[in-house]
Amino acid sequence: MGGELLVSSASFWAWAGFGVLVAALLALDLFVFHREPHADTHRQALVWSLFWIGVALLFGVVVAVLDGHEKGIEYLTGYLVEKALSVDNLFVFLAIFSYFRVQEDYQHRVLFWGVIGAIVMRGIFIFIGGALLHAFHFVFYVFGAFLVFTAIKLLFEKDQKVDIEHNWALRVFRRLVPATSVYHGGAFFVRDEATSRLLATPLLLVLVVVEASDVMFAVDSVPAVFGVTEDVFIVYTSNIFAILGLRALYSLLASFMARFRYLRPGLALVLGFIGVKMLVQDLLHIPTPVSLAVVAVILAVAVVLSLFWPEGQSP
Repeated sequence: MGGELLVSSASFWAWAGFGVLVAALLALDLFVFHREPHADTHRQALVWSLFWIGVALLFGVVVAVLDGHEKGIEYLTGYLVEKALSVDNLFVFLAIFSYFRVQEDYQHRVLFWGVIGAIVMRGIFIFIGGALLHAFHFVFYVFGAFLVFTAIKLLFEKDQKVDIEHNWALRVFRRLVPATSVYHGGAFFVRDEATSRLLATPLLLVLVVVEASDVMFAVDSVPAVFGVTEDVFIVYTSNIFAILGLRALYSLLASFMARFRYLRPGLALVLGFIGVKMLVQDLLHIPTPVSLAVVAVILAVAVVLSLFWPEGQSP
């Protein structure tokens, strides 16, 4: 790459079209299909999950047709990496909702606005990362080394422990924001009848903790996609389409996420592979189709092992 970061292959109209598409899909989700708070059935969650995956893949086809086969493969690889990482993130969301005892009817509302925040935060992370890579080539090796470190940590970490009580966002929120300890349906704010003060509800606190968790997720996921492609448009769109289906995927997998015992080791191998690829990219060029095949095989093996050898059994 040699410092010649491709900021974006997309035109202004491509960015605008993507923005309009995402806004329309989110409006359809919130104001049409989830106007009234409710928990999706497994059938509804499955349909929505397939819908989001279908839209994401269709967008990849459009990218390949308009911008070339190589760009389409880069997008698909980035989307696959992000989707796998997002599944791992669902464990954290499940722990957060359990800790705060959030009713299922209102979990969609938290995740929806969490997705909105993630779209903004991922955009900031990606454009800052792209600017750093464009200005300082050594940052590419820093990203690679960080991914290898994260992979080793994931590989040898026995249990995924979520320490919510000591979460920095939780402590800051409780110290600075006037709040009530009682839920008020799906409201994030409520007015105190005695003092007329506007108070935050526990649901807003849950949203803040979810957003803070996504910031930590982005630290891993954004460098990982930059290891697949240097095109900011591809990095951002693959990130966002993976995030858009997160709410439906959570509703679908929440009840049996613990079965995916080999997903974290699989993700560790994926991150390790991408990190090594970034570190040796000046010495050895690994074609994008090869990267896609390696990532797909690792994740497929992890899922198959998890399904056939659940907790308590060894393959």
